[in-house]
Amino acid sequence: MTQFRAGLLSVCIGFGAVFTFAPGASARQTVAYEADVPAGTIVISQRERRLYLTLGEGRAIRYSVAVGRSGKAWSGWARVNGKHVNPAWSPPEMVRRDNPQLPDLIPGGSPNNPMGVRALTLDRTEIAIHGTTQSMRRSIGTAASYGCIRMLNEDIVDLFDRVRVGTQVVAIP
Repeated sequence: MTQFRAGLLSVCIGFGAVFTFAPGASARQTVAYEADVPAGTIVISQRERRLYLTLGEGRAIRYSVAVGRSGKAWSGWARVNGKHVNPAWSPPEMVRRDNPQLPDLIPGGSPNNPMGVRALTLDRTEIAIHGTTQSMRRSIGTAASYGCIRMLNEDIVDLFDRVRVGTQVVAIP
């Protein structure tokens, strides 16, 4: 289960990624999308580095995302178990091992908080769909994280407003 205590999120964030996404460009658009899942399901395509919010009737909202780097990506089913505005972040042990210089806590709303402005926690250990910092925006469209799904802040706000706790999430390779 994702750790959440009094506004503190401890989830996986990746550092040192190769950046390819154009800063400032929103990737969100409504597209034709046939899926064998109910409307309102979040589908994460690891290969495409896209997240789809299914709308039904063969349509979805498509967002570009950063996914887990090699060996860190996950697949299968989950559910949104929390919605958090300006979450604080504490690096999980696996991130701290690779980045010992990180502080114990980055407050919510801080410009260097890798969670960005919103987070949807999942019922998986230390995994969330979340925003990002200005300096990490260019990681969108890459395999860059420790397993989390990273979105542009403007896109996570849009998704956050469209889903509720309990929303089904499926990640496919």
